[in-house]
Amino acid sequence: MSIVQTQTTSFKAELYQAIHDLTTDTIKIALYTAEADLNEATTAYTATNEITGTGYTAGGEIMTGVTIGTSGYVAFVNFDNVLWNPAAFTARCALIYNASKANRSIAVLDFGSDKTTTTQFLITMPANTATTALIRSSN
Repeated sequence: MSIVQTQTTSFKAELYQAIHDLTTDTIKIALYTAEADLNEATTAYTATNEITGTGYTAGGEIMTGVTIGTSGYVAFVNFDNVLWNPAAFTARCALIYNASKANRSIAVLDFGSDKTTTTQFLITMPANTATTALIRSSN
């Protein structure tokens, strides 16, 4: 299996096709085990190797607080932190996807190792800048 942190290739192409509107569509984040196969070729949400556990519902959580910005030649987008509370599970990675558009993939987050909790699980988003934002592109 392969887990690669990336914007998915299909998402990049779908931006040019005007499929996604991150300001109005329902964007979700789902958590996965180390057995997941999520990378640049991932095209849609799948329940295969999605985690289970206390406080986690299949399909994940809705992401809120979308902020889109630009700086020079870079466009970027970020979301509010995502919290599962209570939570008792282990997750290795996450898939951000567009639930409003046939569950099309957006990006894969690689946590670098298994993350286990018995209390709460927080994904802290990076600063929303041209060099650190969760999703960004340049020419």
